Amino acid sequence: MIYDRKIDEAFVLPPDHRPQRPYNAYGSDAIPVIDLSPLRSYPGDPESRIRLIDEVGNACEQWGFFQVINHGVPIRLLEKVKAEAEAFFALPLEEKRLVKRTAQNPLGYYDTELTKNFRDWKEVFDISAAEQMELPVEFEAGNNEIKAAANQWPVHPPGLREACMLYIAETEKLGFFLLELISESLGLPYDRFHHLFKPGTSFLRLNHYPVCPAPTLALGVSRHKDPGALTVLAQDNIGGLEVKRKDGEWIGVKPDMAALVINVGDLMQVNSLSFSCSTFHFHFCHPLLWALCRFGATTDIRVWSTEWW
Repeated sequence: MIYDRKIDEAFVLPPDHRPQRPYNAYGSDAIPVIDLSPLRSYPGDPESRIRLIDEVGNACEQWGFFQVINHGVPIRLLEKVKAEAEAFFALPLEEKRLVKRTAQNPLGYYDTELTKNFRDWKEVFDISAAEQMELPVEFEAGNNEIKAAANQWPVHPPGLREACMLYIAETEKLGFFLLELISESLGLPYDRFHHLFKPGTSFLRLNHYPVCPAPTLALGVSRHKDPGALTVLAQDNIGGLEVKRKDGEWIGVKPDMAALVINVGDLMQVNSLSFSCSTFHFHFCHPLLWALCRFGATTDIRVWSTEWW
């Protein structure tokens, strides 16, 4: 149980996977911050678009991570989702488990997740953009059997559903916009990747990292790369995200409540022929809430994604 004051051995990481430096020890190096405001006015400035294309392309190639400001997702909506998520995770465990995900339905609440075979110190709530999504019964070549999975919504808080679905719609708009800039940074037409994606195939994950009695032994999420195309991450003001640079050093991502963190997933690395890099990252297990929205792909490709706090 993640609320036990005594840490279970399942959470204890091998020494080489434990946090190697203090939480939120920010240095002078940082992931790029890109201002999208030049393209938020119509018809926009062609030179500004060219500069943005270069900025986004360089960030994808050199880092695989960047932050965007003036991104178009309403700040009030971000605050609403955070408030509704906090209310949900504050519910008694028995009530949260009424919408627990199962082997048949991977959507809903979960508190025993593994990342790379290591137990995460977190609890999550997963939501499909389409309310009901189709998934392969087995991820094996030649098996085309599909099963349906549907969102599970709790009775409380009553505003969670509306806030989350509105947020997914806004982040999908941002995802398509960034996809166009990435495509142009590769010298391709702006809509080159559009046929690989369609609205409603993303998913939203609300992540909650409770207080951990042994934060030097465990992680909220162990080091990993994201499987999808793009992840749009809304941090709270506590932070805790660490990103691996190309030289192998880990750096902290300082939280900015007006920014969204974007990271490239494996699917985008493959489709860009590795010009965009999918990057290892992990989350400390200090108390925080994140909303993560993974920009998804069509079911023909069978890759999905999105995240919160």
